[in-house]
Amino acid sequence: MQKFGGTSVGSVDRIRNVAKRAVSAHARGDQVVVVVSAMSGETNRLLGLAREIVPVPDARELDVIASTGEQVTSALLALAIQSEGGKARSFLGHQVRILTDGAFTKARIRSIDDERLRKALAEGYIAVVAGFQGADDEGNITTLGRGGSDTSAVAVAAALKADVCEIYTDVDGVYTTDPNICPSARKISKISYEEMLELASLGAKVLQIRSVEIAMRHQVAVHVRSSFSDAEGTWVVAEDKGLEEVSVAGVAYDRGDACVQILGIDDKPGVAAELFGVIADNNVSVDMIVQSATPGERSELTFTMAKTDLERAKPIIEETAQRLGSKSIVYDTEVTKVSIVGLGMRSHAGIAAKMFRLLAGERINILAISTSEIKVSCLIPAKYTELAVRVLHDGFGLDVAKT
Repeated sequence: MQKFGGTSVGSVDRIRNVAKRAVSAHARGDQVVVVVSAMSGETNRLLGLAREIVPVPDARELDVIASTGEQVTSALLALAIQSEGGKARSFLGHQVRILTDGAFTKARIRSIDDERLRKALAEGYIAVVAGFQGADDEGNITTLGRGGSDTSAVAVAAALKADVCEIYTDVDGVYTTDPNICPSARKISKISYEEMLELASLGAKVLQIRSVEIAMRHQVAVHVRSSFSDAEGTWVVAEDKGLEEVSVAGVAYDRGDACVQILGIDDKPGVAAELFGVIADNNVSVDMIVQSATPGERSELTFTMAKTDLERAKPIIEETAQRLGSKSIVYDTEVTKVSIVGLGMRSHAGIAAKMFRLLAGERINILAISTSEIKVSCLIPAKYTELAVRVLHDGFGLDVAKT
């Protein structure tokens, strides 16, 4: 299984290079399925056209429009493979029969009928699958959300029980943090599903989070590598003994959150349940939550949500907060969530304390904290993002390769 992102198929020449890789793998005796994204920038162009017609387009029609980007790429790649002397056949999501739910623009895969793909492979074809798309029970075209081609590739690999799902991209693997911010960042040779899942959810952009979830559930070995070289990339695999020895595997950051602080609300049971219940009923997710209260006084409730949800959520928050007795709400969009992730946190004490000391040493104030078994996240002022990433990365020794 091979998957190529938008940059990797961003021009005819690059599509020809992808074709050569696929033909070469097939010549080695492998059965090859290639999942492709739209050419770089094409999805944004298509969605832009829709918004020129109407500011808030119908979601069903958006999916019809957006899916054409991958349709074009898959056919072009099939032609390129044929021009290289290979046999190729392209398949759209509904032709493979990638069945999804009906949530347009963010559908989830329910099942994959792999019969047509297996038949094509048995007949010696290289199967080229349009990523990012499927169809619901009614036959409507659906798309899987940003980065959905990763999800398509891993899901098809799981259905076919592929030996490996190679994710070809414009970087040569998963790094300990963003190399654009921290020059000492280094490529990780192997990382666990759980660590990759946390990094993806916390802002790392290499793999789409749902693709990692599927890989972990079905134990699909994922190899993230560059489409512009033959160098070994990063393997995303099941946890093993060696992985446990590293206390912190990577540092991630996410500038996409907004912080909401509700002041002076009633300090009584059920307040949090009412507020977050209303927010959830409107399909808005919250992340970090901090509640502070002094007995006999009014309390404060602080939480984060995606900036993209904030404007839609404000009327809901303000109406509910007023009902709960709040006199003031503070919104802050100039925040960043910076996180450390590592399986070794399970057995190494003091990791969180060290993170707090490193940030305090740079006089970086922590606005909120959340933790899981293998990660610690801190909300900080956005102006300190790059400094925080560098100090945490080097403070935990991630600039030095572990042997």
